[in-house]
Amino acid sequence: MARILAIGTATLDLIFTLARYPDEDAELRASGLCISPGGNAANTLIVLGQLGHTCAFGGVLADGPEATPILERLARHQIDLTACRAVRGRPPTSCVLLSLEGGSRTIVHYRDLPEYSGDDFGRIDLASFDWVHFEARDGPETVRMIRRLRESRPDLPCSVEVEKPRPGIEAVFADAMLLIFSRAYAGHRGFDAPHPFLLRMREQAPHADLIVTWGKEGAYGLDSRGAIHHSPAYPPVEVKDTLGAGDTFNAGLIDAYLKSLGLAEALSQACRLSGKKCGQIGLEGLAGKGR
Repeated sequence: MARILAIGTATLDLIFTLARYPDEDAELRASGLCISPGGNAANTLIVLGQLGHTCAFGGVLADGPEATPILERLARHQIDLTACRAVRGRPPTSCVLLSLEGGSRTIVHYRDLPEYSGDDFGRIDLASFDWVHFEARDGPETVRMIRRLRESRPDLPCSVEVEKPRPGIEAVFADAMLLIFSRAYAGHRGFDAPHPFLLRMREQAPHADLIVTWGKEGAYGLDSRGAIHHSPAYPPVEVKDTLGAGDTFNAGLIDAYLKSLGLAEALSQACRLSGKKCGQIGLEGLAGKGR
C-alpha cells in the first residue's frame, strides 16, 4: 500500500456524553466523559493506517505531560512523527459535547501552540511519499508548503481539506489535485446548494477534483473534466457518534484515489466508511483489523 504524509493537528479531546444538547445557561449532568486524542489530520491517518497504508504526521506537538495520550495513540498506530516539531506548552484541547439525542457534536477548541510552518515542511524529505494531505489552517504557510511540494515533487498527488474560512486559504486552490470542502465553508462563501458552489470553486481551481460534503445528503464532486457526481449518505441503523466522521470521509476518499477508483466510486466509498464510523464510538477497529 501507499506511504502517506498528513500535515495538520493532533489534539486532546475532552468528550462529554449528554442526553441532549444543553440550552443556554443550563446545567446538565454528563453520562460519560472520555479523554481521547483527536485532531483532523491525526484522525485521518488513524483510519488510513487501518486501511493498510503507512502513515506519517507533520505538526506541532507540545512537550508537556498533557501530550502523552496523543503521543501514545500515534505510536500505537505506528505513525511516523519524524516530521513533527516539539515546542513547550500544552496540546491543543477541545471540549466536545456529544448529544445522544441525535448523535451530533459541538466543539469548543483552545490552542496556544504555533502553527506548523512552511519552514517545518521544507525540512521533510518527500522522496518516499505517495500522497500528501493538508489540513488547511494557516493560509500563507499552507501555500508555501504546497508550492514547495510542486517544485520538488511535481508528480506527488496532494489533497487539501478546507473546513473553515481562513485568511489567504484560497491561494492554495490552484495547486491542489483534490480539494475537500465542508458545507460550512460553502455557506461562508454564500452558497446554500452544492452544485453552484462547486462550479464557482472551479474558477479558482481549474485542474483539481472538487468535493463538498453536504450532511444528510451525502457528498458531491466535480471532476477535472467537468462532470458532477453525487453519493448519498449511508447512515447507520443507530447514530452513536459523529465525531471524526469528516476525517474518516477524507481517509476513505484518499484510499479510493490511491486505488485509482473514479470520483463516483471514491465518493461512495468515503460516504460508506463515514456512515460506518457514525454507528460506533471512536475510530478503533473502524476498517477491520488494520495492518
